[in-house]
Amino acid sequence: MAVYVDKEQIPWRGKFWCHLVADSLGELHTFAAALGLKRSWFQERASYPHYDVTLSVRERALKRGAISVGKTEMLKSARSLKAELAALRAGVQPLPAPPVRAVQQPASLPLY
Repeated sequence: MAVYVDKEQIPWRGKFWCHLVADSLGELHTFAAALGLKRSWFQERASYPHYDVTLSVRERALKRGAISVGKTEMLKSARSLKAELAALRAGVQPLPAPPVRAVQQPASLPLY
């Protein structure tokens, strides 16, 4: 199981924000709590379940073991979370989601 942060930099209220997701809701909430995030900040009704985090919290998450991912990897994990959340609401035990693996870019390629 893993926790992921995307590379978004969404400006809002004078800060830049990105998203925090995980392979399971339990892991996401546990990791978020360890970062000092309130459970009430969980974006349960958004297009996909996640926590919004500032770039400084993103850096703390990375130091604690979160994996930096692009949009494609983020959405794969987010879809799994959405299915798990729907199953919980329906009273059904969801199947565990396969882990999302980030694709590492070679260091020799410039990042634009």
